[in-house]
Amino acid sequence: MPVRLKKIHKTYYAALLLAFFVMLANFSFKSPVTKTVNDNYKDLYKNRINNFTKTEKELIQLIQAENIETVNGVNTVKNKIASARLKMKAIDLWLRYLEPTAYHKINGPLAVEWETEVFEKFERPYKREGAGLGLAELYLAEKNIHKDSLISLINASIKVTDIYLADSITKNLNSYHHFYLANRLFLLNLAAVYTTGFECPDPDNIIPELDYMLESTAQIYSAYDQSFPDYVIKKEYLDLYQQAILFVKKQPVDPNKFDHYSFIKNYVNPLFSLNQKMIRDYHVVSVNFNDYSLEDNSFSIFDKALYKGQNEKGVFLQVDDPSTLNEIRQIGKLLFYDPILSGNTKRSCASCHRSGEYFTDTTRATSFQFDNQQTLPRNTVSLINVVYNHLVMLDGRHTSLLNQAKDVVTNTIEMGGNDNDIVKNVMSCREYKKAFNRFVKLTPNSKKISLDHIVSAVILYYSSFSKYYAPFDDAMNEQKPLVQNAITGFNIFMSKAQCGTCHFVPQFNGVRPPYISTEFEVLGIPADTFYRKISPDSGRALINPAAEMMNAFRTGTVRNAAHTKPYMHNGVFKTLEEVIDFYDAGGGTGKGLKIKNQTLSTDSLKLTKIEKEQLLAFLHSLNENIQFDEPPAKLPASGNKKINNRKVGGEF
Repeated sequence: MPVRLKKIHKTYYAALLLAFFVMLANFSFKSPVTKTVNDNYKDLYKNRINNFTKTEKELIQLIQAENIETVNGVNTVKNKIASARLKMKAIDLWLRYLEPTAYHKINGPLAVEWETEVFEKFERPYKREGAGLGLAELYLAEKNIHKDSLISLINASIKVTDIYLADSITKNLNSYHHFYLANRLFLLNLAAVYTTGFECPDPDNIIPELDYMLESTAQIYSAYDQSFPDYVIKKEYLDLYQQAILFVKKQPVDPNKFDHYSFIKNYVNPLFSLNQKMIRDYHVVSVNFNDYSLEDNSFSIFDKALYKGQNEKGVFLQVDDPSTLNEIRQIGKLLFYDPILSGNTKRSCASCHRSGEYFTDTTRATSFQFDNQQTLPRNTVSLINVVYNHLVMLDGRHTSLLNQAKDVVTNTIEMGGNDNDIVKNVMSCREYKKAFNRFVKLTPNSKKISLDHIVSAVILYYSSFSKYYAPFDDAMNEQKPLVQNAITGFNIFMSKAQCGTCHFVPQFNGVRPPYISTEFEVLGIPADTFYRKISPDSGRALINPAAEMMNAFRTGTVRNAAHTKPYMHNGVFKTLEEVIDFYDAGGGTGKGLKIKNQTLSTDSLKLTKIEKEQLLAFLHSLNENIQFDEPPAKLPASGNKKINNRKVGGEF
């Protein structure tokens, strides 16, 4: 299996930044301490860390002794790597949570990464080189391998593993608080990562590693309960966890035959709910940026409030009163359909984001520019579920919906507006003026009505359509039946089709547990369906000029995909069938294009016709039951008669 190379508003920014550094300070200096009865839990932790390091050192000795130019030598090293991976899986619950950055050196899925965890909200991405067991195993499959290069990948892992024995990390083990939060991340990864092969190079090892990890984690549970008898894991949880272990043991070793659907629905999601209740009942306190966006009061992985990627209130962040928010939302609706936000009062948000088309434009590959002659370089992305992205736009150029919306209304090729003119025109309407004179009192740090207030109302309106659920969610949350084809399609999505390695549960976008960063992928999107050349759009490289980011685009959600054609950043594919065929062929490279940095597997998935139909059935089960409203009957009158001929939704 080839390598998967894979100004917010100042008040909001300040609040986020302050919260983050307070959290970071707590993590570094004020970790909660709980009196333990014995050191069983801490001893198990240290012993397993040391055993893992010992195994890695033995691996280096083996590499030095073996002839890795022979098949037997390579297989011997691979077997030792497999053994070391099991030792790693025995401590996975701790590794990912206590020091996630170091984990990239222990089992980094990518040779080079530019995603920057939660920091992408505050600083530009920086280059991180991966290392560890996964990349070492992948390196063994390359031509002209060298021992020094192989050993360096393992040495990098050994070096960072020492970090986990540092006092700044082990002090967390004195408290029960970290445990339930680390366990939460473990459960989220059970649903989204561990069974997909995202970090496991050999598909044959995915389920055996899962089995071993579950058993090893059960031992961690036992040691934890012995050390923290006042905050023990509830019996209901432990009983269900044992059932989950038995379920996995009865499953085929072939990951393509593993029942992902039943595993998540019957075991992982209920376990997550029970763990969340323990977090609440034990008043667990977080001091780790892993918990940055997760909601403690969500009791299902498929709760739309599980995590938040964006502030949908904009400058009205501190407003909580439902009736007031609804008033702002209703004004936002009027503005969404009002071309008053454009430079010629003829183009509105609804010109490209049509509510009946899931807030996108299904009629064209790319929408018209402001001049109504040329077309925009990129496809109109649906606004549904955009709140679950930490970075906005296909190239991730914005960290907030507020900045993104302001960019659109003032962009010369999109809506062509001007800050001052927009505010002046909006305030020339009595209905808008009256409303914003009330709303501005809700933003003490922004006492003057500005474009920020106007755009924030618009964001609050369209974000309200991201709260709806799909039949797949209902099956997971309410145990409602789901058609068998969709169930089988989900299992294919998570295994043979490899979709789950980029589109992560539960939003099926590029935001994976703990849901604090955004992934970009190079798929090799063609300029046309004849595959004569790759699309000339540089994508993420325009924002982050790195070779790995050339032609990379943010991984979007496949929720409502059946309603949001055409597909890809340039709208090159008109049907989901075309999209599936593209992936099945191995992306652009599989279709004959030469792409050095493609992150999508270049091998054919070898999906059958029936499997493609089942995959489509699953995608259709992600169509959310959204209750769209009707456009406003009319727009507010302006004191400026020149702009009173505005049409609802604009003219083009």
